[in-house]
Amino acid sequence: MANLVNLENVTKSFGVKPLLDRVSLGVEEGQRIGVVGLNGGGKTTLLEVLAGFAEPDSGRVSRKSDLRIAVVTQRSELPPGATIGEAIFGPLGLAEHEWASNSRIRAILGGIGLREAQRHLDTSVDSLSGGERRRVALASALVQDLDLLILDEPTNHLDVEGVQWLAEHLLSRRNALVVVTHDRWFLDTIATQTWEVVGGQVETYEGGYNDWVFARAERARITDAQEERRRNLARKELAWLRRGPPARTSKPRYRVEAAEALIANVPPPRDSVNLSAFATKRLGKVVIELEDVSLSTPDERVLLDEFTWRLAPGERTGIVGVNGSGKTTLLRAIAGEASLAGGKRIEGTTVSLGWLRQELDDLPIGMRVLEAVEDVGQRVVLGDKELSASQLAERLGFPPARQWTPVADLSGGERRRLQLTRILMAEPNVLMLDEPTNDLDIDTLQQLEDLLDSWPGTLVVISHDRYLIERICDSVYALFGDGKLTNLPRGIEEYLERRKKDSAESAGNPTLGSTTVSKQAKDGAADRAAQKELSRLERAIVKLDQRKSSLHEKLAAAATDPEQALGLHEQLKVLEGEQAELEEKWLELAEKCS
Repeated sequence: MANLVNLENVTKSFGVKPLLDRVSLGVEEGQRIGVVGLNGGGKTTLLEVLAGFAEPDSGRVSRKSDLRIAVVTQRSELPPGATIGEAIFGPLGLAEHEWASNSRIRAILGGIGLREAQRHLDTSVDSLSGGERRRVALASALVQDLDLLILDEPTNHLDVEGVQWLAEHLLSRRNALVVVTHDRWFLDTIATQTWEVVGGQVETYEGGYNDWVFARAERARITDAQEERRRNLARKELAWLRRGPPARTSKPRYRVEAAEALIANVPPPRDSVNLSAFATKRLGKVVIELEDVSLSTPDERVLLDEFTWRLAPGERTGIVGVNGSGKTTLLRAIAGEASLAGGKRIEGTTVSLGWLRQELDDLPIGMRVLEAVEDVGQRVVLGDKELSASQLAERLGFPPARQWTPVADLSGGERRRLQLTRILMAEPNVLMLDEPTNDLDIDTLQQLEDLLDSWPGTLVVISHDRYLIERICDSVYALFGDGKLTNLPRGIEEYLERRKKDSAESAGNPTLGSTTVSKQAKDGAADRAAQKELSRLERAIVKLDQRKSSLHEKLAAAATDPEQALGLHEQLKVLEGEQAELEEKWLELAEKCS
């Protein structure tokens, strides 16, 4: 395959800090590369050097002649005064009325949440919100035929359904892709290679997120080059990838066995039984209850209609829905800050509420980072660990030197981390997180999840980050606009199936879905059937794993009854045989799909 862009010994600095230090790499035709790394570590700089937006201080950048390239970064600007139609179709030289007969363009606009924009193409981009402007810039790139597409955090401002659609669309394209993302499900789905920007260098790994986690953990084990906490986090993350569901990796058997050996002594991410028992002691039986509640959004749409919902002690709940469905309004109702049209909210007497809002207007701008944390508390107990204010700040991405930075000088991502640190420092027993992944890099997300693993309280999370929801929540609820909060036993997968079905029915064609728009060939149908079978096998394996856990508990209780223990042991052997057979089928199918 031919190289599209090549970097040779490229160095790029801002001030005295080298973000890229003698980096050499290339992008080949058809590659799909995910770029990860700490915030401020040089990811966006790397994209801008690749795209030609920034010149290197030294080294050479070469590009294929007549390279067709589109770039959407966080610093991309729309043409001032342009209409939505001009911004999207301008690069195509396409008149605004011509897109209407193009089903591909209509699918792109609908897929990323610009259905309303289709009816308002003459609206000025200057009147759009930040999220709408980002989606218009993304649409402008996606409607073009390209050799290389470069995207910086494209899933920001997309809901779960939009992220799923974007991943499927990118997989259906033939062009090369370089994308910076903190969305781990998205990274794992689209990337054939992962670049980690760290310490001025770019480390390359084959595969997506779970392959990167495996490689980092394995590299740390062999070279002992990573600090102890980071190594343990990588191993713990790998343990979750293998256990819940247990067969996420597309690696062949020898790599699976290597992963199993690496996590042999790693406990499950959290002990749900003990945490739930501890949460009940802290909270009692009543946490927050909504009884016969009627609730409307600020634009007078009915959100809940005489609906009853009770949060249990230690419950970990994720809430999903399309953008604008009312998720934040629901969270305000749970917190007691939204006016109810009917019914009542009941709060337990011992509830201490912590709320991570999307807004960043509750930080003490006149303080330094450590002072802002210590203003809440000096020490905090999370599970069985006691941390000082400085230690908790360090866990969430503020090394000691950075803790003396004025809050006013922090970036948006750093302010988000400080907001979260202050909330955890208050030791709430009910924690509400509204889009917690905004502006957080993957390493910080892993640290946050590690803290929440041992956090014994009730958790309610709103997020478009599919991986986060699956990782930290035990149940998922959705807002479908029917006046109820719907429980989804199969989580995000069931939500997307329901949304796809509802969208097809509303369009008057129940056989049409987002995938069939972008994949109409027979091999596409076969791929979808294979993925469906993979999902079925995963669910079956999870159920067997749950039954095994129950049998293990019964075996422990029957230690003094040899006859009963023997019978349970035989049942366990049968289950282990069934699970091994299912995992073998999964591996065979996964290798065919990879």
